[in-house]
Amino acid sequence: MTLLDRGSGDAGARLSTAPAPDAAARVRPGPLAALRRAWRQLTSMRTALLLLFLFAVAAVPGSVLPQRGLNQIKVDDYFAQHPQLAPVLDRLSLFDVFAAPWFAGIYLLLFVSLIGCLSSRVPLHVRALRRRPPATPRHLDRLPHSAAFSTADRAGTAADEVQAGLRRGRWRVERRFEDRGVVTLSAEKGYLRETGNLAFHVALVVLLFAVALGGLFGWKATVLVTEGDGFCDTVNSYDAFEPGRLVDGTRLPAFCAQLDDFTATYVAGTNEPSSFHARIRYAQGAAEPNRPYDLKVNSPLRLSGTRVYLLGHGFSPVMTVTDPSGQVFSAPTPFLPADASLASSGAVKLPDARPAQIGIDGVFTPQRDPADRLGLRSLSPRPVDPALSIRVYEGDLGLDSGAPQSVYSLDAGRIAAKRLKLADLADGRPARVVLGPGQSVRLADGTTVRFDGYREWARLQVGRDPGQLLALCAAAVMVCGLLLSLRVRRRRVWFRFTPGDTADPSEEPRRTLVAAGGLARSDAEVFGPEFDRVVAAVGDREDTGAG
Repeated sequence: MTLLDRGSGDAGARLSTAPAPDAAARVRPGPLAALRRAWRQLTSMRTALLLLFLFAVAAVPGSVLPQRGLNQIKVDDYFAQHPQLAPVLDRLSLFDVFAAPWFAGIYLLLFVSLIGCLSSRVPLHVRALRRRPPATPRHLDRLPHSAAFSTADRAGTAADEVQAGLRRGRWRVERRFEDRGVVTLSAEKGYLRETGNLAFHVALVVLLFAVALGGLFGWKATVLVTEGDGFCDTVNSYDAFEPGRLVDGTRLPAFCAQLDDFTATYVAGTNEPSSFHARIRYAQGAAEPNRPYDLKVNSPLRLSGTRVYLLGHGFSPVMTVTDPSGQVFSAPTPFLPADASLASSGAVKLPDARPAQIGIDGVFTPQRDPADRLGLRSLSPRPVDPALSIRVYEGDLGLDSGAPQSVYSLDAGRIAAKRLKLADLADGRPARVVLGPGQSVRLADGTTVRFDGYREWARLQVGRDPGQLLALCAAAVMVCGLLLSLRVRRRRVWFRFTPGDTADPSEEPRRTLVAAGGLARSDAEVFGPEFDRVVAAVGDREDTGAG
């Protein structure tokens, strides 16, 4: 056939391999063809790797910046410390990364890309597993690894021995026959490499599904509990509640828990904590008895799919306040730690005090620094010399204005300073008074504040993640698949046994000629010793050459 069709006009100028006019019409560009190209691009392995990289990069802000779903207090502190930068980051949803629309877009594209990629690769791999090893090449000496020798065994007997040895080494072996009694063996090994690769990507899809399952049907909440207090598993009992997209909070498991005691231990001679230990009692239902449990950082309480984790701890100073009318207010008030030594700040708000509302802001130090006259520094988180530094205010606390405010601080600009009896005002602010356990101060109008001591509090996280076990199994499969894809090598070996038998029975039989060759699809430099061991298994050999 010539390159040009034997015709006249346009037909004669067209290559014989050019598509027919009707075939060209079928591939005419259009919306369907554009969608097909877009789908192929989305489901390619290159796009999946790019999306996986973007997914990892997009998750970085969630580990660097405080997240609303984990700790709203830290988010508020970040806004206070960076008043100009924080609103810009908030508009980009960087304080709620894992619920941001752009993160969900990358997540869904990665999910679809992996499924589309696997939908074509898995059938190909299954067909490859069922396919017979390829036929023996004609020139084995041209392969990267080759050997040639002879053996006294007949071709069939030598092939049987080599085939048995290969099967013991878990090679897939195919036996074929050629002209003149030639026997060939084709063997291959290492399909677990692709199997591990596919298992890794399938497990990645399952992991993404498990994360989505937890985001849709899971929930988490945090609650701060002081020693002697407790909570029940209701939305109103929690300080923060983050439901999944399909959770309304009306069907939470029924249980209640109470914190009896909290103990923190530290490394000798340092302020480094060594363990946190919270002793709690819990009951699942009104008819169930209370059960004790030792809650630790790595030992959560498991209740019918719900987990209770220990996140942190701090101190709740106990103050007794008597207003001028004789009313007495006494309760532990949680203070929030400000540094590693657990110097903690907080506020007490008494809207029912008479004749005016009373507000107290204070700093609790577990081990007061004697050199600090204001009592704002702590030398250690160990409560060996606790002290409370307070300022007292009176006036409208702004609780009835409807504007949100933190329970851990006062809006001092809205209220007046109450003059202390033992100190004068300084710079328009009330002076501080430092109290030890059992000490009290009496103000000019008769208000008395007594520091009775402290209790410790624990911050607990309660949550349910229905995809947790599935994610754990998927992660284990990903590790196993990754190890297989990194350690297993694809390789093939071939043997050709050429008989040397003579037609005359009186003559001595000639030796069988054996040619061997090997090829590694990856890590070829380490395949040589394995090839030599496979070839050496043929007994009674006499080398005739190798390459």
